Amino acid sequence: MKKQNNTKWFKPLFAIILILGFGAVFLVFSSESIEDVAETPETISKRLSFESKETSERKDILDSLKALKIAYDVAILEKTALSKELEFERANVENLMEIIKASENPSADQIKIFRNQLSNLNVSLEGRVLEIKKLKSQNKNLMTEIESQNVVMYQQKAENDTLISKQKILESTLKDASKLYLSNFKAIALREKSSGTELETTKAKNAKKLKISFTINGNGVAKTGRRVYYIQVLDQKNTVLGDNKLIEFGSDKALVYSFIVSADFQGKSLSAYGILNADQNQFKKGTYFINYFDKQEIMGTTSITLQ
Repeated sequence: MKKQNNTKWFKPLFAIILILGFGAVFLVFSSESIEDVAETPETISKRLSFESKETSERKDILDSLKALKIAYDVAILEKTALSKELEFERANVENLMEIIKASENPSADQIKIFRNQLSNLNVSLEGRVLEIKKLKSQNKNLMTEIESQNVVMYQQKAENDTLISKQKILESTLKDASKLYLSNFKAIALREKSSGTELETTKAKNAKKLKISFTINGNGVAKTGRRVYYIQVLDQKNTVLGDNKLIEFGSDKALVYSFIVSADFQGKSLSAYGILNADQNQFKKGTYFINYFDKQEIMGTTSITLQ
């Protein structure tokens, strides 16, 4: 009899517990659904459209460089005496694009350096475009002067004007022709075996030095003798490594460099390099940016990433 009474009480009690359990589960899921709905379209838009200032500026710089490269392509199609110089400068634009692409999360200081380099490349192109227009104008004037030589009345004047114009063109051509250009910019990290042999490495912990190399292009009309180039190596914090010395070139122009590379130029193509030792501080993981300068003028850039 007692057993039957217990059974009667047990069944209603079990039913009540089961109903309460389903109710608790329903409340939990209902709460989660309400929280999901509480996220407004404005909140979702802000969350999806979030983008850091540096990343946005990096994209803007890359877009500007793409436009700048197209402008160089158009200028090169003019097929003037400046085509080689334009191709060289276009290569600098492409190299800077690769460096920026390799820097996925640039700092504000890096963005500043990229913008300065972009500005310099823009200024250089503007100067080249003006030179091309000047050359076209001079050529047009020369043709006009040659035609006017048939006119006796203006024959002497035309001859004098032609000589002056040719002299200016020759001076400009000689000035451009005597300039040296650099190429084959490269940076590698070296580790040293117990035997003293040096081998290339991509590991930051093994790197003992950075070998920075480049080529001085041959030029038969350029002045021979000792040439000095300044190498600037920047780490991930845009700190200038190495000597970290300041040199002034006058007219408020100065440069902080890592080391100097000196070469004896004798008219022919010449390979040159310099070494940046780790010294007491081990190289850290990340990308290192290398700039090559002839006095205050940047001649090229490259980079190296250590893992």
